Amino acid sequence: MATNFHIGQRLSFDSSLCTVRYVGEVAGTTGAWIGVEWDNASRGKHAGVHKGVRYLTLTPPHEGKNKSPTAASFVRATRRPDWPRSFVSAVQDKYASEVGADGSVSAGVGARAIVFSGKVAEEVGFDKVRRQLARLDELKVVILDGMLIDSAGGGDEAAGEKSIAETCPRITELDISRNLFERLATVVEICAQLKDLKGLRLNGNRFTDIVGDEVLNTAQSIFAGVRELALEETLLTWEEICHVASKFPALTSLQVGTNQLSSLSETASLQLPATLTTLNLEYNDFTALSDLAGLTVLKNLRNLHLKGCNTTSVASSPSIQAPVFPSTIQYLDISYNQVSSWPLVDALPHSFPGLSSLRLSHNPIYENPGLDSDPDSSRTSAAAGGSGGSATVTEEAYMIAVARLAPLRALNFSAVTPDDRTNAEMFYLSRIAQQMAAVPEGAEASVAARHPRYAELCDLYGEPAVVRASDVNPNFLEARLVNVRFVTSAAGAASGGSGAGGGGGGGEGGKGEEKTAQIPKSLDVYAVKGIAARMFGLSPLRLGLVWETGEWDPVADYDYVPEEDEDSSEGEEAEAAMEKRQALSGGGVGAVDEEKMMARKGGRWVKREVELKDSPRQFGFCVDGLDVRIRVEAR
Repeated sequence: MATNFHIGQRLSFDSSLCTVRYVGEVAGTTGAWIGVEWDNASRGKHAGVHKGVRYLTLTPPHEGKNKSPTAASFVRATRRPDWPRSFVSAVQDKYASEVGADGSVSAGVGARAIVFSGKVAEEVGFDKVRRQLARLDELKVVILDGMLIDSAGGGDEAAGEKSIAETCPRITELDISRNLFERLATVVEICAQLKDLKGLRLNGNRFTDIVGDEVLNTAQSIFAGVRELALEETLLTWEEICHVASKFPALTSLQVGTNQLSSLSETASLQLPATLTTLNLEYNDFTALSDLAGLTVLKNLRNLHLKGCNTTSVASSPSIQAPVFPSTIQYLDISYNQVSSWPLVDALPHSFPGLSSLRLSHNPIYENPGLDSDPDSSRTSAAAGGSGGSATVTEEAYMIAVARLAPLRALNFSAVTPDDRTNAEMFYLSRIAQQMAAVPEGAEASVAARHPRYAELCDLYGEPAVVRASDVNPNFLEARLVNVRFVTSAAGAASGGSGAGGGGGGGEGGKGEEKTAQIPKSLDVYAVKGIAARMFGLSPLRLGLVWETGEWDPVADYDYVPEEDEDSSEGEEAEAAMEKRQALSGGGVGAVDEEKMMARKGGRWVKREVELKDSPRQFGFCVDGLDVRIRVEAR
């Protein structure tokens, strides 16, 4: 039985794929064994050593190869592996096995009952779908992953088997991932009969002798129409990946994630086709952007995906210069990495001069977006800005990222509007001012040096006020607390309309929700918005603050007489005149009566309201008095 196996053979036991690395006897045992290296390393038990004797060597643990030390185990040579099949058989088994020659669906599957909690539910309409899929000559998207394919098959006239071109000639998207191919020559044989092929997925396969495969080296004409290629989890080196990709002259998208790559050579990258615009390198091991320096030769690359690569810095060592990638790269995905500080973000415009869209989410920096180096002080600073929960912490990180990257037009799939940028940059400027306030006088330059855009933002919005705790005298008014009554916009809307003339303004007679807080006058407007957001459960980015001054402003000449409504009566005019005389003579008209009187003047008076614009200005300079009323509006 041992003679039925050979080194490098691809097998499957209980649907688990493996590669034969040893065939023969094992000391201390009887019978023949095969030593295998499992694709799923957790299935293995050792590194190919039994009682101190090495029988097989695993794939070398270098870049792009299996790094697990226990991916091997011994299997009896008498054990029967899962039965392989050809490509044609796999297509028929998956898409046409349930449909008979007369078009009827086999009762064993088509009429099968499904039970949910003891209740039987029949499939309705699936027979029609199965009949449509059974038309193999019309299939365009074929997925055969994990179907144990080891050969092309077809063309055996004696057995009545059709060729691939006769069975399914219209395939444009083909997925033959995680099968039993030993060489890429078999894939070339399959694709040679698919003239309309545009996308090919070979994920999870284990190919040998890539460079020496003569069939592959002459396959450029066969892959001339393929635009997308996926080689994820193949454990190929970067040199092997580039060699394969060079056989696809029209390739635009290449996916090579989860291949344990740690660096990319420039020499190998030169083999990639000039048509390549999207490169997916997710879940590899690039700890620094300098590990990707080999990609600087790709002059037409537009999209670069580096999700989950454990990236932490720009350069792996201080002696290595930060790479500068082509200006054609517009989209960069560095989500799910280990970015825990802002210097890497600040360096992105230099390394990616054409960057306009970025994905940065799910990095440690989103959990602690503060500008200080000390995590505790950062959380304190963030709390002062109203980031009391996880949602607001994420929003703060979002705004700081937008402010640090001037050319950014989209962040985490959200478009950055001009208003978003203005809001983010002013918020960022206020945070820099808070950090400057935490250092001694004269040390502000050291803080500004850590923020490359500080001078630019000061030119746009002016230098922020740096208020230190020692500069605030408790005897001064600025050190006192302001009693603020926050009311929801519903309260303002309920009382905001003036009379027939439509004079605007929120009033104090609404019945909306009202909450009170004591706020230091030294806090900036951003901090006040954060407090209001927490009190009413709103997002700081989606609310506005309006200070209701309680004062009235004329909008027309006092002696102007508006046109009378046809329904007005002389009694109403007389009553209005009497109220006016009482008001002018101090006849005791109350505040509510005064409002009614002003409202009747045809819109000639409106309540004065001041919207608190997002800015680093101190709250004490935005309102007057120690008791104020602020309307909170959801936007």
